[in-house]
Amino acid sequence: MPRFSVIVPAYKVQAYLHECLESVLEQSFPDLELIAVDDCSPDACGAIIDEFAARDTRVRPVHLPENTGLGRARNAALAQATGDYLIFLDADDSLTPGALQAVADRIKETSEPDVLVYDYARTFWSGETVRNREAGQLTEQGPAPFRLDDRPGLLNVLMVVWNKAYRREFVEREGFTFPPGLYEDTPWTYPALMAAETVATLDRVCVHYRQRRRGNILGTTGRGHFDIFGQYDRVFAYLDGHPELAHWRPVLFRRMVDHVATVFTRRGRLPRGTRAEFLRRARAQYRRHRTPGPPARPRFRLRHVLVRLGSHRTYRLLSLASRTRVRTARSATAVLGRLADVALQGHYRLQRRLPVRADRAVFASHQGHGHGCNPGALEAAFRTLAPHIRTAWIARPEHHHTVPAATRRVRPGSAAYWTALARSKYLVSNADFDRRLRKRPGQIVIQTHAGTPLKRMGLDLQDRPAAARGTDFAQVLRGADQWDYCLSANRHSTLVWERVFPSGFTTLEYGQPRNDRFQQATSADVTRLRESLGIPLGSVAILYAPTYRDYRRSQRHLLDLEHVLRQLGPRYVVLTRAHPSYGAPLTRSDGARLIDVSGHPNVESLCLASDALVTDYSSLMFDYANLDRPIVVYADDWEAYEAARGTYFDLRSFPPGAVARNEEELIDIFATGHWRGSRAAQLRAAFRARFCPYDDGRAAERVVRRVVLGEGEKAGEKAGERTGGRAGEGGTTGLPPVVPLAGRHPVPSAAAALARPPLATVPHPAGPVPFVDSP
Repeated sequence: MPRFSVIVPAYKVQAYLHECLESVLEQSFPDLELIAVDDCSPDACGAIIDEFAARDTRVRPVHLPENTGLGRARNAALAQATGDYLIFLDADDSLTPGALQAVADRIKETSEPDVLVYDYARTFWSGETVRNREAGQLTEQGPAPFRLDDRPGLLNVLMVVWNKAYRREFVEREGFTFPPGLYEDTPWTYPALMAAETVATLDRVCVHYRQRRRGNILGTTGRGHFDIFGQYDRVFAYLDGHPELAHWRPVLFRRMVDHVATVFTRRGRLPRGTRAEFLRRARAQYRRHRTPGPPARPRFRLRHVLVRLGSHRTYRLLSLASRTRVRTARSATAVLGRLADVALQGHYRLQRRLPVRADRAVFASHQGHGHGCNPGALEAAFRTLAPHIRTAWIARPEHHHTVPAATRRVRPGSAAYWTALARSKYLVSNADFDRRLRKRPGQIVIQTHAGTPLKRMGLDLQDRPAAARGTDFAQVLRGADQWDYCLSANRHSTLVWERVFPSGFTTLEYGQPRNDRFQQATSADVTRLRESLGIPLGSVAILYAPTYRDYRRSQRHLLDLEHVLRQLGPRYVVLTRAHPSYGAPLTRSDGARLIDVSGHPNVESLCLASDALVTDYSSLMFDYANLDRPIVVYADDWEAYEAARGTYFDLRSFPPGAVARNEEELIDIFATGHWRGSRAAQLRAAFRARFCPYDDGRAAERVVRRVVLGEGEKAGEKAGERTGGRAGEGGTTGLPPVVPLAGRHPVPSAAAALARPPLATVPHPAGPVPFVDSP
């Protein structure tokens, strides 16, 4: 008897059926039967099902002699199911990798519940993936399993059959079957949840719910949408037969009214000439099942009026009044916004007429993010070495908690923001300030950048439209013309910055201030950080931080982290750090071994807490090299990335460690121990020598002493200062001398202190593991 019976009915979905069936059969949890039902589909669905059945004995094909509809097709599969649990999947959707393993584990953890509810994400033809907005309902609250009465908010999760696993004995005992017609999920899901003695949840995306541009049955026009009335009649008939569930009537009544109103108001569902009839049926339905209870939420009250009165004309008048009120409010808000902007620009012009304050400095990182990166390290150095200067940090309100208490918080676009830009002597950022900034005589602008460039930047993007995406290069140069100083960590960065931002700034080749922490941290700091992130004691923590892809709109087709962890074994943990441009984590399977750290405010802390870095083309590798810890490059799409964005050198020919060209090579690199072997150490040493000559822990101090305190200046020194960090070695006096690489002792990783590093569970490969993917 298999653990799961996965039921897939198919009708006119030949374009999507392959992906659906493969997503089931390629699951890491193999104990399943796949019952695929050809609902007399006129296209190739039947042939596709037979092809899969011929090559995999777990596929059980069912061919119906006539088209019966989705509900009865599922019933045909139910009659043949033998699995412990039933899982339904629509043929144009798919299971996510590792979904069945996660479901099986959760079922075992929660003592075989009657129903397990898991999460889904909508996937659009554009490539965008959006997680269920009610995902918070799946977060564990209290004991598990539970009854629906304990967590009624679970009804807010989309009431469909395919985001739940059902214990087959429970389904057979209750006699649940699907009715004919559209909206067939309704009289199944509500009774199932209400009747279940035990319910559990899984906070993980297990299904990708495809949002088809055309062809979705609920998006078609027809009288089939009138089926909704009969489906809710069946729900209330079930309640009539189970008096112990009568307390659910008010809730289901409100949900029925909302659902009926949605069908009516969605354009294109009801055929022309049937809308009045639909409203009459809706009004009768309202009166038949009306149950006293709490009033509808304010934003749904107009819909309830529509169904209760059954008058489209009244509804249109009320709706028109509501829309007019909303439009008026929006117009007023827009006008007030424009007036406020005019007033703020007037305020800025006035402030620019007042003297520059020599004791003020304003800092920003990534246009309003929290305290951190190079500007954050410099702000702290300002407070320590130049305490006479009052510092302010520009950040959006949600990031204010990251700003030190001694630093003033400034909201972008506010009057205080424009005052700071107009009156502060020092303006420090890793990106340009507002394009309306006009630098004044006496002001000093310090451009810190956000790392060593591997990918092309500035003017080098002029022939890279996928990466430039409408960049105003004239504005880029106007911004660079306002820089007084440009920070650089190495000669490579210096040459790039001066070429791609050709302006009159002075280059300070002093190192990256944000990397100072790597030389100052202690083993106690590493232990504290690992505990705060929940990294188990004695494990190897891999920080996975891929960069942004200009040629992709989403993070699809990235590394299958769950598969990697299963192969490496229980002693490995992965910290996932998504690029902020995507605005979403790399994985939804957050847990003890797969920890999402995308929202962590400080990437330097993550580097210190980890034992190795896996990245692709991110500049983080240059910073991480200062820790002298293993780095593995995962370059599975080098050619595509090079074509879209372009790089300044072939990373595969000069890597900071082992290079993996695909997922299996990456697993082999860790399984064989090559990630921390002698060859990896040699590559890392050469990489550090080239890109980390000045990151000795005192970069921020050099900048403050040179720019603010005036130390290290020589008479007649010209712009484009390239002696930078080397000046401290004897050329320019007054700056801290640079500690050579051999004299630096960054804090070791936690794994380095282990007597024996944990071994992966996968066997060693038969052949050699590649370190460099030579072109």
